[in-house]
Amino acid sequence: MTVDTALYILAGLPVTIALTGLALLFGAVVGFPLMLAAQSAFTPLRLLTVGVISFVRSVPPILWLFLIFFGLGSGVVTLSAFSAAVVAFGLIAAVNMAEIYRGGMVAIHHGQYEAAIALNFSTYRLYRDILIPQMVRVSIPSAATYAIGLMKDSAIASTIGVAELAFRGNQISLQTYRGLEVYAVVGLLYILLSLPVAALSREAERHLRAKVSR
Repeated sequence: MTVDTALYILAGLPVTIALTGLALLFGAVVGFPLMLAAQSAFTPLRLLTVGVISFVRSVPPILWLFLIFFGLGSGVVTLSAFSAAVVAFGLIAAVNMAEIYRGGMVAIHHGQYEAAIALNFSTYRLYRDILIPQMVRVSIPSAATYAIGLMKDSAIASTIGVAELAFRGNQISLQTYRGLEVYAVVGLLYILLSLPVAALSREAERHLRAKVSR
């Protein structure tokens, strides 16, 4: 593999990182109100939210990508390939993060709710001081695993022309007929991207566990 070829593939690295990061950020923010709505005491809202989450998770990511890029992007709004990919993966990330948050919330012992009520905590203080810190700590391993999976799924964006790692690797493979070598390099880059995410997850979980135990 020549230097120019390697540099061409590496140019897709920022695109992969940006696509994964933006989609995960959107999912992390939107997933929390979705989780709250899915646990609402207002039955119609709860059923509607649970139905939306189940529906979005049931449709394959590549189909969402095509629906948004070739559907919405062709007649409703103007979307670049990258923007359509961010919207599609952000939507998927939101419902998955909502489920991750729900799992973290369910893991909190119900006695802590009762103690907060006995101490006359407001709803805001209950979430800020008790529920959210513990939910985040419990959710971090699952969120990190999902982030790594999302980064790998971002390769699907190559099907609509997003010039990320897989797209560039495929182009070089078609030009040089050296698929094994090229895809081995692309795979190695995905592994190298995954390692810091796993390490940061372990460090964040350790820090939060120490903070909660004090």
